[in-house]
Amino acid sequence: MKGDRVEIVVDAGDTTRTYEVVATRAGRRVDTAVRRGVVEVSEVTRNGSVVRTARFMANRVLALVEQPVPRSEEGEGE
Repeated sequence: MKGDRVEIVVDAGDTTRTYEVVATRAGRRVDTAVRRGVVEVSEVTRNGSVVRTARFMANRVLALVEQPVPRSEEGEGE
């Protein structure tokens, strides 16, 4: 859903860095995967095509916060 976002906090030596991946258009979502020591956060379209991907070494990731857009109840506002 548009507005879904994932915030990634990474250890950068003497400091931390924060990155965000956001679903920028309607129908897109943000997927998270951990494979072979790498954290991948991707913005994906409805049909499964990847628009952009952020990759981080898993041992450097301090926090991975998924922040979905609040969904409205049926019939409210839409």
